[in-house]
Amino acid sequence: MEILRHVVLLVHLVGFAILFGAWVVEAAARRFQATRLMDLGLLIAFVAGVVLCAPFGRDYDFNWAKIGIKLGILVVIGALAGISRSRAKKNTPLPTWTFWLIGALILANAALAVIWR
Repeated sequence: MEILRHVVLLVHLVGFAILFGAWVVEAAARRFQATRLMDLGLLIAFVAGVVLCAPFGRDYDFNWAKIGIKLGILVVIGALAGISRSRAKKNTPLPTWTFWLIGALILANAALAVIWR
């Protein structure tokens, strides 16, 4: 079961990498908008994160405060990305500070995962 948990953790990290990588590509191209690839990375990270909350046959001591905060940040990232994508369909540009906020929240979520034990 430990191997399965590590595989799910790997999938979770891949989802984060897709999300952050797509954000970096858009920032480097100076497009400042969310993409479908960011949505895919967000979905993968979310689903794998929820699966990581399963006990996997062992008695794990979960840090529910950390999980709740990370989930809340992920919801905010998703909301901002959705707003960005809907505004792009209307040809209304997203304020650049909102795009940079998405990137900062992505990094903050990763930092919480690594720093807060």
